[in-house]
Amino acid sequence: MAVNKVILVGNVGKDPEVRYLDNNITVAKFPLATSENFKNKNGERVESTEWHNIVLWNKLAEVAEKYVKKGTQLYIEGRIKTRSYEKDGAKHYMTEIFANTMQMLGKKTTDNGSSAEPVVSEEEPQTDSVNEADDLPF
Repeated sequence: MAVNKVILVGNVGKDPEVRYLDNNITVAKFPLATSENFKNKNGERVESTEWHNIVLWNKLAEVAEKYVKKGTQLYIEGRIKTRSYEKDGAKHYMTEIFANTMQMLGKKTTDNGSSAEPVVSEEEPQTDSVNEADDLPF
């Protein structure tokens, strides 16, 4: 059995770049930063940041175009995909996260500055696992 799943919580590095392809297909791309803090061997606190290339398709891309901006904190679920390309005669590799679930975290502010509930968008519907788990014998 093989599983290709990634879960990230991080901050958007720049506004999504949205393109419209043939057949009404929408794609949005943006960098997402995740950070971790730890103490090094000298006892000093160190912060390490990783950057992830996020790719959203169709409805998720449309939601990102409307609501996601630089600095937005997001929860992302998806799969990892690595592709290669040639540039100036050299082979380059790019690893991307193809998201199938996105949830905006924190409070969304309206134009007048008041708070509203966070915007949630899921491309694939999720089942209510709580009810299904109640019938399990363990």
